[in-house]
Amino acid sequence: MSTPASLWPGGARIVVALTFLVESWSEGKAPPYSPMTSPPKPGAKDLAGITWSEYGARAGAYRLMRLARDRGLPATFCVNARVAELFPEVIHTIVGQGFELAGHNYAQDEVLPGLDEAEERALIRKSLDILQRTSGVRPQGWLSSTIATTERTADLLAEEGMLWHGDYNYLDLPCQIQTRHGGMVAIPHSDFADNRVLRAAPRDFFQCYRDTFDFLYRKEPNAFINITVHGHFGGRPLISAMLDEVLGYIASHPGVWFPRHDELAHWVNEHRIGFLPYSERFPPKA
Repeated sequence: MSTPASLWPGGARIVVALTFLVESWSEGKAPPYSPMTSPPKPGAKDLAGITWSEYGARAGAYRLMRLARDRGLPATFCVNARVAELFPEVIHTIVGQGFELAGHNYAQDEVLPGLDEAEERALIRKSLDILQRTSGVRPQGWLSSTIATTERTADLLAEEGMLWHGDYNYLDLPCQIQTRHGGMVAIPHSDFADNRVLRAAPRDFFQCYRDTFDFLYRKEPNAFINITVHGHFGGRPLISAMLDEVLGYIASHPGVWFPRHDELAHWVNEHRIGFLPYSERFPPKA
């Protein structure tokens, strides 16, 4: 099989997708990471961590929307359904501003592995139903919290009519996949989300994505980058400043396509883009 000269619209050289996460942990629970250097005593409520995690729904998501709007870029927001119950106004704003709303489990710490099939189906359906009731829009895509998936997650998502699924770490490029309930588009996730620099310098986030973009843009046409940012961390000024800078840098290059995930998935389906092994995209020289 030969790789087409260009996979993307208008002969674009590279696709850059923005994944913004808005998360909420179960009642009384905090993220297992935070800037606080001293954990609470065993059994004590981590109020500092809980309130730190709420920043995404209270402010961070709005800053990310503003940053994307100012640059004229689309984005996909993957949101825990519990956020819709606690902070419905942020859901209304995401949809009202023209961004894509996608499922991201009910609570961030309520992961899919360990559930039986009925429990997993119920959690997926519950999450999607809550987001739809709050927003008036049925999500078309899903990214599992912590990218924790099971061998049946894709089947259950296809059963719910999802267009795309983002729990893929063995792919370079989006592609069509088949499930027991029909086709769906697999979208690779990011290897370097913003919280990777929680104990380092925010500048590392910019450096990582600039260097990745430069390498792929120069050496691997038809490339794909998924930039992942959490509202409760990347939505704060210290990382948002780096995100704004890297987006400005990437957008200054010709031949870059910035789609929402659903737009990307529709393109993959319309052009029947299947799995393209790296060895076929760039055959070894004899």
